[in-house]
Order: sequence, then C-alpha cells, then structure tokens
Amino acid sequence: MSDMFSISDSTNFDENVLKSDLPVVVYFYSDDCLPCANFTQIFERSAALLNDQLKFVKVFRPHNRPLAEKYSVKSSPTIVFFKNGSEICSRLNGYINFPEFKEALDKIMQKTCSDTKETKVHCDVLIIGAGPAGLTSAIYSARSKLQTVVIDSSIPGGQVASTFHVSNYPGTNGVIRGIDLMENMKKQALDFGAQIDDMQSIKSIDFSGDEKHLKTELNEYYAKSVIIATGAEPRKLPVEQERQFRGRGIHYCATCDGALYVDANVIVVGGGTSALQEALFLTRYAKTVTIINRSDSFKASRSSVDEVMKYPQIKIIWNTEVKEVHGENFVQKVILHNNTNGEQTEMGTDGVFVYIGMEPNTLLFKTNLKLSDNGYIITDANMSTNIPGVFAAGDVREKDIRQISTAVGDGTIAGIMVERYISGK
Repeated sequence: MSDMFSISDSTNFDENVLKSDLPVVVYFYSDDCLPCANFTQIFERSAALLNDQLKFVKVFRPHNRPLAEKYSVKSSPTIVFFKNGSEICSRLNGYINFPEFKEALDKIMQKTCSDTKETKVHCDVLIIGAGPAGLTSAIYSARSKLQTVVIDSSIPGGQVASTFHVSNYPGTNGVIRGIDLMENMKKQALDFGAQIDDMQSIKSIDFSGDEKHLKTELNEYYAKSVIIATGAEPRKLPVEQERQFRGRGIHYCATCDGALYVDANVIVVGGGTSALQEALFLTRYAKTVTIINRSDSFKASRSSVDEVMKYPQIKIIWNTEVKEVHGENFVQKVILHNNTNGEQTEMGTDGVFVYIGMEPNTLLFKTNLKLSDNGYIITDANMSTNIPGVFAAGDVREKDIRQISTAVGDGTIAGIMVERYISGK
C-alpha cells in the first residue's frame, strides 16, 4: 500500500508536491490523533484507487512544524490540495469522513472517481451506519443467522472512534480508547458473519416495497429489512467565518486538538455537559478557558457544574453568543453579542471549541420517514419507524439520552426485532 503514496518532509516537499505534474493531496497527520487513526485508512485506500490521477503525500506534522506553520496547518488531520505549485480548493480538517473527502477529490478531477461496475447485493438485513448502534444490531442479527450487511459512508466506528477515552462504558475497567472499543464491536460483528461495506456514498433509497432498495456508487442493495443507525454529528458554529477557520482556530474536539493550545487563551461555546467536560479537559493545556453560554444557567449534570466551578482558570460569560470570528491565518478574536442588553464586544482568543448540540444524519430519509421537529427519526419502543420493516437505532432517533450505552441498547432491540419481523414475514 505504501507505494501508492509518498512520505514527505521539509527537505523534499518542493520536489514531491510543488513540482508535481499531477494534482497533489497532502495529508498532515500526527501519531496521537484519533481522527487521524480513522482517516488514514480512507486516505490510503483512496490513494490505492486513484494514484494514477492524483498524487497522495503524507507529512508527519510533529516532525515538520515549520513546514506546517508555513502552510497554516495547526491541527491534525488536515488535508491541503496543490496543483502547479499552488494551493487549490478548500482544505479539510478535523473528523473527515469519506463522502467529504471524496467530494473534494471529485472536484479536483472534475469527474466521477469510480468507474467500478455496480454489484447487486441481496440480504436479510441492511444496516446503514457502523457506529455503536449499527454494529450492535449487526452482532444480534448475524448471530441469529440472518444475512446481514452493514454499510457506512465512512469507516466503522462513528463519532466514538474519535473519542480520546471512554470512561463510563460498562465492563471496560474504567477507561478505554474509543477507537479500541469500536474495533472490538467491529470484530465481534464480523466474527458472527456480518458483512461490512464501508466508504459507500448513498445515491438513492426506496423503502416503499416489501424488498427495500438502496443504491450506492458501487453497489445496489436489496434487503428484507433495514436498520438506520446513521447517528448525529456536532452542530457547526453559526457564523459566516466557520468554514474559513475550521481547523485554524475553530474546533469540535478538545481531546483531538487541545494539546495545540498550551498556555493559550481559548473559548468554549456551549452550556451542556459536553461543553463543561471539554472545558475541564482544556485546563490541562490552556492558560485560561472562557465558557460562552447563551443563557443564564448551564444545561449540564450537577457534577459537571460543580467541577467547573472549582477551577480558577475557567471563566464564564453568561447570556452571550459568538456572532463573528476574525483573524489572519488563525483565529485571533471573536465578536460577542450580549442577549440581555444587545451590546456587542470584542474578545481576543487563540481558539474556539464548539459544543452546541448535535444534528442527526437524516437528510436521506426525510421524504420517507416520520421525523421530529428537530429532525430525528421517530420510533416506538421496539425501534420501529412508520414504515414496516424499517427500524432506527442510536443517536439518529428521537430520544432524551444519547450515550454509547443507550445506542448499544437501541441496537440490541433493533437486532432482535428485525429477526422477529423477518420470521413473521
């Protein structure tokens, strides 16, 4: 696989990248970066498929900091595209999924990447999403001897795979890396006979008949039943400059990027449990952590609130929202709006970490399934949707509590109920 991409550093970057005859995809990565552990597989497999049209180059950022700083790369992973010696297109940062990466590659090549002939796949259970809920469903349905296929738009693991550590999952001796937990679930599903097709871009779905149909760029799937477990992703900071500064001062994972802000002044946006927990994590590195909360109270667990109040380096600004972000290559300041008196103030900062909720990945299903006002799939206690034979599990469905353990519980129920549905048919 390594002959499909190049390893570059400061000494040969000009020759490998700037003087290349092909457009170049440069991947800045680190060895302590969990999103990198996920994305590396996507990068290397894409390189194996497209190395005749694009040049793929990896740069180990910790050993090439001057080079990274020259191109304003401050976080891992970061993807920068070059053509004829100049940067082109929008760079990618943070937790990069396969559809996002593929869309960027398609734009560079100006054509569809895959010419692979479509394959028809028939199965009993088609599971969309390979996070905790999807893989748990696969474990149960495959163990019941149902032909089970799991597809995912990226690689297995979901958001959990990018979590630095999980400390409250039962039976894991207190702490386990998210990526290790998901590898265990993946292996168990495969051992029971499930098939996992990752890096699949979904083009169309049809749940109208007894046999459900889903089409990707590589395959056509026909299934007796479907379990939707596409999860949710962090809601983006609602400012015009978000895309410009994403990975250049705007972040959505403190455990991924917090170490970049040693002795810095950072902001955490949000007032829920996740915001407070990540603020506490950032105190390991940052000089000051300022929490910007849009209301006059936290919507967080009592224990998290009590812990935050103990830290003198954590400051809190109430009834305030971030309206603008400004800087040169990196974030340097934000414009704050006071919701009480309407005043706007300017605040200098080195980084902004955002935790303002999640958005369900339900865009594909909004014309087929009944959704809540917040866009989540509505199910009953058995994970059944409004369409017979279609179930939903995990963070993608409407419910109050979203944890790994509740996603696994949903996946368990869905895996059992889908077997009963097929047996009844």
